[in-house]
Amino acid sequence: MEEFKGQPRLPKFAVPKRYDIRLTPDLTSCKFGGSVAIDVDVVGDTKFIVLNAADLTINNRSVSFTNKVSSKALEPTKVELVEADEILVLEFAETLPTGMGVLAIGFEGVLNDKMKGFYRSSYELNGEKKNMAVTQFEPADARRCFPCWDEPACKATFKITLDVPSELVALSNMPVIDEKVDGNMKTVSYQESPIMSTYLVAVVIGLFDYVEDHTSDGIKVRVYCQVGKANQGKFALNVAVKTLELYKEYFAVPYSLPKLDMIAIPDFAAGAMENYGLVTYRETALLYDDQHSAAANKQRVATVVAHELAHQWFGNLVTMEWWTHLWLNEGFATWVSYLAADSLFPEWKIWTQFLDECTEGLRLDGLAESHPIEVEVNHTGEIDEIFDAISYRKGASVIRMLQNYLGAECFQRSLASYIKKYACSNAKTEDLWAALEEGSGEPVNKLMNSWTKQKGYPVISVKVKEEKLELEQSQFLSSGSPGDGQWIVPITLCCGSYDVCKNFLLYNKSDSFDIKELLGCSISKEGDNGGWIKLNVNQTGFYRVKYDKDLAARLGYAIEMKQLSETDRFGILDDHFALCMARQQTLTSLLTLMASYSEETEYTVLSNLITISYKIGRIAADARPELLDYLKQFFISLFQNSAEKLGWDSKPGESHLDALLRGEIFTALALLGHKETLNEASKRFHAFLADRTTPLLPPDIRKAAYVAVMQKVSASDRSGYESLLRVYRETDLSQEKTRILSSLASCPDVNIVLEVLNFLLSSEVRSQDAVYGLAVSIEGRETAWKWLKDNWDHISKTWGSGFLITRFISSIVSPVCCLHLSNYVFRFSTLTYVHFKCFPLDPFFVSFCCLACSVCFI
Repeated sequence: MEEFKGQPRLPKFAVPKRYDIRLTPDLTSCKFGGSVAIDVDVVGDTKFIVLNAADLTINNRSVSFTNKVSSKALEPTKVELVEADEILVLEFAETLPTGMGVLAIGFEGVLNDKMKGFYRSSYELNGEKKNMAVTQFEPADARRCFPCWDEPACKATFKITLDVPSELVALSNMPVIDEKVDGNMKTVSYQESPIMSTYLVAVVIGLFDYVEDHTSDGIKVRVYCQVGKANQGKFALNVAVKTLELYKEYFAVPYSLPKLDMIAIPDFAAGAMENYGLVTYRETALLYDDQHSAAANKQRVATVVAHELAHQWFGNLVTMEWWTHLWLNEGFATWVSYLAADSLFPEWKIWTQFLDECTEGLRLDGLAESHPIEVEVNHTGEIDEIFDAISYRKGASVIRMLQNYLGAECFQRSLASYIKKYACSNAKTEDLWAALEEGSGEPVNKLMNSWTKQKGYPVISVKVKEEKLELEQSQFLSSGSPGDGQWIVPITLCCGSYDVCKNFLLYNKSDSFDIKELLGCSISKEGDNGGWIKLNVNQTGFYRVKYDKDLAARLGYAIEMKQLSETDRFGILDDHFALCMARQQTLTSLLTLMASYSEETEYTVLSNLITISYKIGRIAADARPELLDYLKQFFISLFQNSAEKLGWDSKPGESHLDALLRGEIFTALALLGHKETLNEASKRFHAFLADRTTPLLPPDIRKAAYVAVMQKVSASDRSGYESLLRVYRETDLSQEKTRILSSLASCPDVNIVLEVLNFLLSSEVRSQDAVYGLAVSIEGRETAWKWLKDNWDHISKTWGSGFLITRFISSIVSPVCCLHLSNYVFRFSTLTYVHFKCFPLDPFFVSFCCLACSVCFI
C-alpha cells in the first residue's frame, strides 16, 4: 500500500462511471449514515482500488467489489483509510477482473461545523433553533460525505437517494422522481444526473420557502430561502432567468439540466458555489430586500448570480482537467458575469467597475510572492491557496485583454466552438487557446503563454524623444525591485482624442515608433499641455504605464479638461499610485495628480480615489504623523464637491451609481473626521433608532452613519456602540448585520476596538461573518495584532480548516506591516526620504509575513 501514499493524484487503473448514493442525515445528533455503489471500469491489472475518503468511518464488512460479467463478489483482505492523504485503499486477494464492476461501501460521518463537506447550518424558526444539512464539496471535500474519486477529471453520473424527516425540504442537483413517506420519515429519489465531477454534487435539507419562474424554453428556476424571506429572493430569480437566456445565446449551447435551484444558506464560507442545478449562496449574495438592502447589495446579488450561472457552462459542462487550470473556471466566470450584468443593467457601467477587479489582480500580482495563473498543484492541501485574485481577477483581466485584441465577435464564436467540443468532458488551458487560435488566425497560444505561465506583469515606460515614441517594458514589482519577466503585450494607444486608436503587439523589451507615422499626429513642444498620449486605452490591458514627466503633465491637464474617459482617468491614477508605492514616482507627484480630480463625479474613479486616500493616510500615520491632519484636509477637499452635489438624500430618478457613490463618499468623510458629516450622520442615526423605517437613513448611507457614530464612541461614552449592537441583535437581515460588523472596529478608541474583536468570537456572530469586523482603525492596529496572537489557538481551531483564516491574517497583519515588513523607504518628495519602521518583529509575526502580503479572497 505504500506506493499510493504521498501521491498528488489517484492511480488510473480504475475509473468511476456511475455513483448510486444513499444518505440518511440525523439533524438532531448531527450525524449521518450512508452507502454508495460505484460502477467502476477496471482498466489495468491490479489487486487494489484506491479512492478518496476523509473524516468517515468505513464499515469494513460492507465493502465488496462485484464484477458485472461473472457476478462474483470479492471482499477486500485489507481496508485502510490513510488520513494524511485522504485516501481509502482496498486490497484484494486476487487481481481484479478487467471491465465493469460495482464497488459497494457503507460509511458513517458527522455533520460538521466547518462549512465544508457535509455540514450543519443553524437557523431560527418561531424562536426555536434548528439545523439544516448542507454540502460544500469544492475543491476536494466530497470525500467527507461519501468515498469517491474526488478529482475533477473523474467525471461520472450520480443517482442520489435521501432518507429525511417527512416535514423537511430535501434538494439535490436533479429533480425529484419519487418520494415515499413512511411515518415521520420519507425517502426522496432524484433523477440521475448527467456526467459531472464530484465537487459539483450537492444536497441541502431543511425548512425553506421559495419563489419560482421559468425560462422561455421551460427550465424551472427557483430561489429557496429561510421561511418568511421568499420576497427577498425575487430579484435574484429575475436575474437568473434572464441570465440563463443570455448565456444560452452567447455560448450557443442551452442550459443542460431540467431545473435550476438557488438557495441561501445561513452559514456559508464562500460567497456562493456553482453546484450543478443546485447553486448555494451566502444570504448576502442571493437575497435582496427593497427596504433594507443598499444599491451595493443589489449589484453584488446580480454579479454573483451571473458568476455562478456562468459556471453551469464554464466549469460544470466543460470542466478543468486538474486544479492547475482552475482559472478556466473562475477567470471566465468572473469575466462573463460582467458581460451579463452589463447586458441586464447597462446603466451600472459595469465594465468601468470591472477595473476594481483588474486593480486587485495587479496588486497581488505585483508581489514577488505571486504565482502564475497556471500553477502546479501537487497536493489537495494546496488547492485553497489558488482561489485568489490571480485565478479570479487576473484571469478575468487577461481574458478581457484577449477579447479586446481578437474582437468581440470572433472571441464569442470561438468560445462557443470550444464549449461544444469539450461539453461533458475536461479541458486544459491549451485547449481553449487552440480554439481561439483556430477561430481568429492569431498566435493566441504564443501570446497568452507569456501571461498564464509566468507570474507578474509589465510596466510600460513611455517617453517622447525627437518625435519618436519610445516604449520599454520591465516587470513591475511593488517592492520597487527589478524583475526579469518579459511579455508579448497588446498595446493600445491614442493621441489627443479617441478618434484614432492604434493596436499592436510589443514583442521586444523596447521599441520606438515615429509618432506622426503611427498616430497621424505630432506632439507640440514641451510645456504645451496639448497633444497628450494615452497607452492602454480604456484600461483593457493587464499592465501598468509609466509616463515621462512631460507626458504625465499633459495627461493631468487632459483630466482637468475632462478630455479622457472615466476608465482612463481611473487607470492613470491607479498606475501612478502603484508606481509611487514602488518608489518609482514621488508622493508629491501623486498628490499633484490627485488634485486634478477635484471636479471628478464618476463613481468608479472617485471610489478608487477614496481607496488611495485611505492607504496614503495609513502610511502617513506611521511615517509623518504630523502631516496626517494636513493630508486629511486635502482629501476632504477632494471629496467635498461630490458630497455637496449628491447630498444625503436621494433624488428622484438618480442613477444606481449615484447611490453607490453617496455611501462611499460620506463614509470617507466620516473616517476623515469631517465635522459636518459626523454631526449630520449622528442626527440621522438617532432618527433611525427612534423609527427603523425613517427615510432619513436609507440603506445606501447606513454604513456611513454607523462609521460616523463609531468615530465618537469611547470607553467613557459607549452609547453609540451600544445602540449599534442593539440594531445588530434586532435585525434578521444578514446584509444589515454585516454592515454593522464592518463599522464597529473603525472606532479610534483602542479599548472599544478590543471589545469589538472579542465580540466577533462570541456566539452572536456567525463564524462566516467574523471577518467583516476586522476593518480596524489606524489607532487600533497594535491592539488587533496583540488580540490575534492572544486568540490564535481559538482562531486557528475555528477557521483553520478553510480559507477564511487568511482573512484574519491579511486584515490584521497587513496593516501592521505598513506595506512591508521591516524598514521601508517611502519617497515623500524629490529630495526627501522618510524612513520608518513597523512594530517590533517577533517570530509569530515573521511566520505570517508572506501570507499577510499575498493572501486575497472574494
